[in-house]
Amino acid sequence: MFDTAFQPVRRAVLGLVSVLALGLAAPAVAEPALWAIKDHDSTIYLFGTIHVLKPETKWRSPRIDGALKASDDLVVEVLGADDPAVMQPLIMQYGIDRTTPLSQKLSPEDLQRAQALAQAAGMPPQAMEAMRPWLASISLAMLPVLKAGYDPRSGVEQVLSAQMKADGKPAGSLETAEQQIRFFADMSTPVEVAMLKSTLDDAEAGPAKIGSMVAAWAAGDVKALEDQFITEMKTNYAEVYEVLITERNRDWAGQLKTKLGGSGVSFVAVGAGHLVGPDSLQAQLATLGVQAQVVQ
Repeated sequence: MFDTAFQPVRRAVLGLVSVLALGLAAPAVAEPALWAIKDHDSTIYLFGTIHVLKPETKWRSPRIDGALKASDDLVVEVLGADDPAVMQPLIMQYGIDRTTPLSQKLSPEDLQRAQALAQAAGMPPQAMEAMRPWLASISLAMLPVLKAGYDPRSGVEQVLSAQMKADGKPAGSLETAEQQIRFFADMSTPVEVAMLKSTLDDAEAGPAKIGSMVAAWAAGDVKALEDQFITEMKTNYAEVYEVLITERNRDWAGQLKTKLGGSGVSFVAVGAGHLVGPDSLQAQLATLGVQAQVVQ
């Protein structure tokens, strides 16, 4: 029974960063923004992604396709996020607490709200009892989005990875699957619970909010993305923001500066939220003396 109920949760986790980390001047045409960092013998394209999309979403363009074709390899946040054999053991290890049920960590009111949201999304409410708050938060945030027609299989990374594989080009990652899961699992319990309460507060607006972010992303409106995602997260959930955005961007900037020291052309695709705002990946690169430019 638990494994059956866990199926939508597993799909939800595949899209976890799209809710919490979607991705400086906007490009001239209405299409997703693209940046590049360069030196005398290297070019690294920086492309913000949405990890779950409706299959009919249009986002490809000659500019993006040209950069992808010119690239020797693809770099994404993590490899294996779409593989249940990789993700399920990690979720079981870091997302399940069989000693203290979720009902003991929430107020009766919040527990009732969580159970009602789970039931409305098609997940048996009792399946949440063993979940840690962070996993319940992500699951409850994503299930309505998936129900509304968004699909990890249509996510940008999936499309890019399939194309590069067909072209015989390698793929690498900035993080491991375990690292990505532990960004949530290593949070303190109060922060986890606050994250879950935020999900409950925003539950009704979930699909509409993702839709608005996707529209801004597809139009290359990075200011709207910053306003809708970064500003709210940084203001209301500073500790989560520091862990999920600032610290990761700082680490990735160091990795990309090292990669820039080699040669060739690479295409780096990360959640679009990492490429907007005052602590963006571009801003972190600038502190290392590497300037990102918009690709027109």
